[in-house]
Amino acid sequence: MDLDFALRVDEPAKLTDNSTAEEKSIYEKWERSNRMSLMIIKHSISDTIRGAMPEEENAKKFLSQIADRFVASEKVEACTLLSKLVTMWYNGKGNIREYIMEMSNLVTKMKALKLEFSQEILVYLVLISLPTQFGPFKINYNTQREKWTLNELIVCKRKKG
Repeated sequence: MDLDFALRVDEPAKLTDNSTAEEKSIYEKWERSNRMSLMIIKHSISDTIRGAMPEEENAKKFLSQIADRFVASEKVEACTLLSKLVTMWYNGKGNIREYIMEMSNLVTKMKALKLEFSQEILVYLVLISLPTQFGPFKINYNTQREKWTLNELIVCKRKKG
């Protein structure tokens, strides 16, 4: 059906009285594909996103505007996630394992935004965010030669406390 024709091919020149039958056929094919693509795109995205976008009659340009809008949103989301991660502090309430998993979940979300942390850095962030009552646990980690993975940290913490 060539519904994506308008997304793959730039808009052809407007038709004139001198346009050939082939040019008319290509333009009509592009125009139909463009209308169908716009209709599908606009009905596939949420009202919130659609309402925030300027009106556009070219499907390819409309998708480009959406992509540009989301690049800015990804930057904001990355900053928000990073800020939350580095300011997290275990308050001693609740399950320590769940707290560590929450930090791990933030790192996973950041990875999806192409902002990656090694497991080693995450282990250090977890240790730094623990209050002073975990001092002996931190000393235990720092005096060992081996570096722990996040899973080892969770298991060890569960065994210790």
